[in-house]
Amino acid sequence: MSKSQNVTNNEGQYSFPPGYYPQPQSNDDEIDLRELFLALWRGKWIIILTTFVFAVGGVLFALSQPNTYKSQVLLTPTQSSGGGDLSGSLGGLAAIAGVSIGGGDKADPKIEAMAILQSRKFIETFIQKHDLLVPLMAIESWNEDSNRVSYYADLYDAEAQEWVFDESKRKSLKPTLWEAHKVFEDIFNVSENKDNGMVTISIVSQSPFIAQEWVTLIVKDINAWMKDKALSEASSKIDYLHGQINRTQVVELQNMFYSLIEEQYKTQMLAEVEEEFVFKTIDPAFAPEEKDGPKRALICVLATLLGGMFGVAIVLLRFAFRKKDEPKQEAV
Repeated sequence: MSKSQNVTNNEGQYSFPPGYYPQPQSNDDEIDLRELFLALWRGKWIIILTTFVFAVGGVLFALSQPNTYKSQVLLTPTQSSGGGDLSGSLGGLAAIAGVSIGGGDKADPKIEAMAILQSRKFIETFIQKHDLLVPLMAIESWNEDSNRVSYYADLYDAEAQEWVFDESKRKSLKPTLWEAHKVFEDIFNVSENKDNGMVTISIVSQSPFIAQEWVTLIVKDINAWMKDKALSEASSKIDYLHGQINRTQVVELQNMFYSLIEEQYKTQMLAEVEEEFVFKTIDPAFAPEEKDGPKRALICVLATLLGGMFGVAIVLLRFAFRKKDEPKQEAV
């Protein structure tokens, strides 16, 4: 039998070879929950202090944020924006007349209008058309009693009605349309109810009356935008059809083209008469009496929780570093 192997004595118990002593397993890496809770208890004042500081900071931050109000309008898509489907009507005649008219299904006017609403071109045009750069970028607060807004004095001079000129940078502080577009995107929202197809447009502002006014203007502008687009397309199709009539001597094709021209004139007539061309208002915008934000209670709760977690993290880190240094001190 090898000396390195364990042997049994007369009583059947294991014994070790001479000079062999089993090494005890180290428990240095094990976490003693008792020590952990004790460390947290000893550091309770650090936790309380950081929680208190964060809570106070959260309260001050929440109180410094101005109230915001959200106004929204509920819309339903109309049927008058469909127009005449020229490509579908002429598709069967292309081989006979030798006319290249293209193909593909006509886009849904509602989807197209929603995409235009959120496009940079429409938003920048909307801001410029209604001169919204100042109320969008420079409002500091709104007074509920007087229903008046105040502006940031270091950004916009309300008396002179001009943007402040920065002497150090030698340029005006007037925001660019790029900056205005980014701010507008944050306060503007377009959503569709998938169940009934209704569309909701909303605006958030420090003034409930500004929010109401802007939502109403947006609905008016998108209807006018889509109407002008339909009128322009109908006019182009009419010109195209007249050109095709002059190119063919086939009477049947000429009569068909005249019928299609008549359809486009009907589209133009309906577009000119209908004010709510693509969206019909179901529930108009109103000036809300209750604020939409900020969620001050939520801000305070989150700040308090964050402070408590930060305090616990500090105590645990101190405990971990102290635990790590203990073996070195014993060795010395």
